[in-house]
Order: sequence, then structure tokens, then C-alpha cells
Amino acid sequence: MFTPASRYHGSESALYRPPDGGEPVPYVRRRFLPDPAELTPVGLHTVGEGDRLDRVAAAAFGDPELFWQLADANPVLDPAELTARPGRRLLIALSAAAGGSVHGF
Repeated sequence: MFTPASRYHGSESALYRPPDGGEPVPYVRRRFLPDPAELTPVGLHTVGEGDRLDRVAAAAFGDPELFWQLADANPVLDPAELTARPGRRLLIALSAAAGGSVHGF
């Protein structure tokens, strides 16, 4: 259902069946953040002026769509916080489910 680069890859899907007997609605079950102990640290990135998560992910993972791995490794309520302050250090980490190589770090 989702590409391997998606944070929802491997997530279970389910059907909501309305109580009125209406058409069932497919949905993806909730995704929980991984346990930090299950992440594999592979580097650090110091946020520079104008940095964006997609660009940091492209440099770190070779794919800008893997920005969610940065959010998983550096939990905040709003992902924009991760690059809002130059000088902040971001952990670059792979989840147990993440495959592939890391570029640039």
C-alpha cells in the first residue's frame, strides 16, 4: 500500500464499518514512534541557516522523503522546530525497519 520510503510502510490497514451499515471505510492503523533504543545512530547534523528537513534527509539518507526518520530520531511536537534554530544538533539515525545506506554522513 505504501512505498518502502514511507513512514507507514508495513503498517496495518483496517476497515471502519459505520454503525448505520454504510460503506466500509479503509484506514491505516495508528503509527507509534519507535523506541529510541531501537534506532541506530549514524551521525549528527548541525542545523545551518535556511536548512530544511527534506534537504537534510536527502544529504543523510539520499532521499528527501525520508525526513520522517529525522523526526523519529529527534522527537518534537512540530517537525519545523528541528530546523528552526541554527546550531541545533540533529541525530541522524536509522530505524530497525529502515534499509539502505546513508549518504553524506
